[in-house]
Amino acid sequence: MKEIIKTSKAPEAIGAYSQAIKVGDFLFASGQIPIDPQTGVLVEGGIEAQTKQVMENIKQILQAGGSDLDNVIKTTIFILKMEDFLAVNQIYGNYFTTILPARSCVAVARLPKEAQIEIEVIAYCPEK
Repeated sequence: MKEIIKTSKAPEAIGAYSQAIKVGDFLFASGQIPIDPQTGVLVEGGIEAQTKQVMENIKQILQAGGSDLDNVIKTTIFILKMEDFLAVNQIYGNYFTTILPARSCVAVARLPKEAQIEIEVIAYCPEK
């Protein structure tokens, strides 16, 4: 059975999708871009600020679904410039500190709302 995961502590979906879907013990979060959930505006400050906002949005969605960053098993990162990879990787590494998830990172031509980064995750949801 599919369960829609939604929280006001992360940006609302801006299209025909859910913030996340939980199926059994797994949560599949849609790609998050660096929108401040309180203002609905893309954060400024370059790739570092945008990466931090994306990770904070992901944390909130995971929490709403009964999981957390320690239970993320796979991430996919989309960035505009591969030159930003080192900065993204440094900030990303501050959020994932135990068992590191499997990961893909690809450079893309464009992202929604002219964001510089988007990250999607799959997480395990342990029974509480």
